[in-house]
Amino acid sequence: MGQKVNPHGARLGFNKNWSAHWFSQRNYAEFLQQDGIIRRIVSEKYIRAGIDEVEIFRSRGEITIAIHTSKIGVIIRRSGVGIQELRAALEKALFPGISPKDRPAIRISVLEVKNPELSARIVAENIAGQIERRISVKRAIRQACERTMEKRAKGIKVRVSGRLGGAEIARSESSAVGSIPLQTLRSNLSYAQTEAKTTFGVIGVKVWIYLGQSDEIPAETSTEQPARSNKAR
Repeated sequence: MGQKVNPHGARLGFNKNWSAHWFSQRNYAEFLQQDGIIRRIVSEKYIRAGIDEVEIFRSRGEITIAIHTSKIGVIIRRSGVGIQELRAALEKALFPGISPKDRPAIRISVLEVKNPELSARIVAENIAGQIERRISVKRAIRQACERTMEKRAKGIKVRVSGRLGGAEIARSESSAVGSIPLQTLRSNLSYAQTEAKTTFGVIGVKVWIYLGQSDEIPAETSTEQPARSNKAR
């Protein structure tokens, strides 16, 4: 059963927190659609930018977007130009034809991921990027496992599926180091899946990283920006 259930979904409220921090009965469908648009724009605008997670906070008259990334400079850019462009793109997509006075203010916070090797999302995107550059799949998987275990992770598992190396028949290549207890709810697992788009087709990449046992929900993330990005607020 552990192989068929998203590890994050099975642990929500136990040792994993939600990525959308808001509640609404009247505008639930509208807010949910807006969250999808926000995540799509951020992922498309910053492909392979080392983004681990996008958290969305809503309050009266304000939407706060916390972007966790290992490459802050790629998103902020010089003098906060990247933040301004992202805010303009979000306002155009979320509130077309609505005057600034009648729409919520959008606040963007960029937070640094100190150990990107322990983030399944970043590891999966790095492997996908190497596959797109036609680097050997086995080499990419082996290097990812070695770097993650060097950061004292308890275990890592990687699975790559598709037309590897341009083969006519799709196959899977996987590697596992350490332990990955998917059935234990106390296990703190980082999981992500992404795609590598090659000339032979789409190749799927899945990564599981075991960070140890935990039975507490992580504290709510602070949305304060680091000193480097205060100019963009």
